[in-house]
Amino acid sequence: MTLSLDHLVIAVADLDRAFADYAALGFTVIRGGEHQNGITHNVLVVLQDGAYLELIAFRRPDPGNRWSEVFHRAGEGFLDHALLPDDIDAVVAAAQGRGLDIADPVAGGRHRPDGARLDWKTARSPGSDVPFLCGDVTPRALRVQEGAVRHHPNGVTGVASVTVAVRDVEAARARYAALLGAGAAAAIREEVVAGTRARTATLTLGGGTTVTLASPASAEGDLAAALASRGEGPFAAIFRGPAGSGALDPALTHGARLSIARGA
Repeated sequence: MTLSLDHLVIAVADLDRAFADYAALGFTVIRGGEHQNGITHNVLVVLQDGAYLELIAFRRPDPGNRWSEVFHRAGEGFLDHALLPDDIDAVVAAAQGRGLDIADPVAGGRHRPDGARLDWKTARSPGSDVPFLCGDVTPRALRVQEGAVRHHPNGVTGVASVTVAVRDVEAARARYAALLGAGAAAAIREEVVAGTRARTATLTLGGGTTVTLASPASAEGDLAAALASRGEGPFAAIFRGPAGSGALDPALTHGARLSIARGA
């Protein structure tokens, strides 16, 4: 039951502005629609490797919802990341059996602007150091569109790597391994992340995307600041693409640390 990256969630204040800004960065952006809770709506950037960016905006605060609380406390930027299971019920049962505190799957869905209804199940752990699972009930192509929308003028084809800020790299590594199952062990090492010394562990998902869990060695630097303001979760992502344009303008990415690495 190999899990691949499903999507990265980025909070934005103005969905129309985010649509225009990501288009200005060379991405093909599409309207996602409104979620069934009536509180959030989104636009999407779907990549050739099947992963996508979800740019999500809140129509009003949603007390008790972690994403809403992070956005209204810390502003725009990364909120979460999701993995794609082939059978979410079986994956959750296996992870629970390995000791992960992940809840049973719950139903979700949204309507696309064209009226199409799509449904999924999600499963989450209370700790945001590990991703949530998003498994489709309706065909995935309804949620993650195919064809020309996956081609981008900037040449981006997929997500090469994601860095996740965590407080305790050993604990996060164990929890991620409980989610992924056999073969998910990763060595811990010292390296520089965003100019700051950090303890890291790197795991590989299905499709070849790597996830680096990074715990800052001090309270200084961008990694520690993100951890303090947004909590554990995605800190940075690197796209595969031929352009090799490096870091993307954070004013246009709405606070998400994104870059393009040639041949990554």
